Amino acid sequence: MSTVMMGTDVAKSMKEDLIRQTEELKSQGVEPTLCILRVGARPDDLSYERGAKKRMELVGIRCQVVELPEDISQAKLEETFREINQDPAIHGILVFRPLPGHLSEEPLKALMDPRKDVDCMSPVNMAKIFAGDETGFAPCTAEAVMTMLDAYGIDPKGKRAVVVGRSMVIGKPAAMLLLKKNATVTICHTRTEDLAATCRAAQILVAAAGKPKMITGDMVGEGAVVVDVGINVDEAGNLCGDVDFEEAKEKADSITPVPKGVGSVTTSVLAAHVLRSAGYLQRK
Repeated sequence: MSTVMMGTDVAKSMKEDLIRQTEELKSQGVEPTLCILRVGARPDDLSYERGAKKRMELVGIRCQVVELPEDISQAKLEETFREINQDPAIHGILVFRPLPGHLSEEPLKALMDPRKDVDCMSPVNMAKIFAGDETGFAPCTAEAVMTMLDAYGIDPKGKRAVVVGRSMVIGKPAAMLLLKKNATVTICHTRTEDLAATCRAAQILVAAAGKPKMITGDMVGEGAVVVDVGINVDEAGNLCGDVDFEEAKEKADSITPVPKGVGSVTTSVLAAHVLRSAGYLQRK
């Protein structure tokens, strides 16, 4: 019988410490503040925004949303971003990506104050993750994977870890965080030969490919730990992950569900990053 690793339980256990940190900063005259910059109104952005706002409210962090029209010009986007970036009252900035096709996020990455970069958009923070420098902010979802493993007492040390997905948002940074914990890491992608065999060999399998139920039961090794990062909608219109949960749970020792899995922890990690950022900026 698999252990279902509930992100909702992990987020609940993090809540009191986040509240304590928030109150400590407020007692010093600092009101931790997150600014979400959203261009357009994609359903997945709006869903994450609702969750983030709710989490910030629960722990006492102020959250403001700057919504820009989908047809905004690059120049106006950069002008707005500069204003947010330079505002001393804002401690953390979250930009929803990908941006609409006519816009480039590269100038925003270059402009981003690394101390406010709570979801690892700046190349400075990404470099720190690859260097194993803990002063950087990892992408929230990648860090949520590690938070889930830690909460359930799963030590990656010496274990064979396979990450399916090579994006700079989740796959690659998750691999680096596992490597820092002394796992032996393989990164897979669409051109990996015999993907199923590689996945079966994993003691820790992280699915972050963005394809619904692509990890089937025959791709999971007996006794593996399966962490599903995917957020997709299936043919029936229901949320599902990159893993076929019903098939995989028959073989996995531990597995995260979708929803109520890693995604539930991501917004708590975001809150923790905003509090760290507020502390950094207070001491500057």
